[in-house]
Amino acid sequence: MANWLQVSSVSECPEGELRGVVAEGQHIVLANVEGTIYALRDQCSHEEYPLSDGELDGDEIVCVYHGARFNACTGARKTLPAVLPIKSFPIEVREGDIYVDVT
Repeated sequence: MANWLQVSSVSECPEGELRGVVAEGQHIVLANVEGTIYALRDQCSHEEYPLSDGELDGDEIVCVYHGARFNACTGARKTLPAVLPIKSFPIEVREGDIYVDVT
């Protein structure tokens, strides 16, 4: 069963930007890729640093600490030094608010 939690408003996550949020103790990074928002675990799989400290380069999240890249839409690992993907979460946008399913 889904556990939808409101984590932000769309206006707080502008296109081309990352935003770190917390939902039920889980750190999540929101990525706005060309107007579509995605939610991923806010933790690099290489050294466990927050991805929300990094930047969004097209559809890739770049970890500012060691340069690992992840697909912002799927969480797939794109470059070393990371070797594992990161978890993605389902999202819904309702009346300008972003909800994440943290189950």
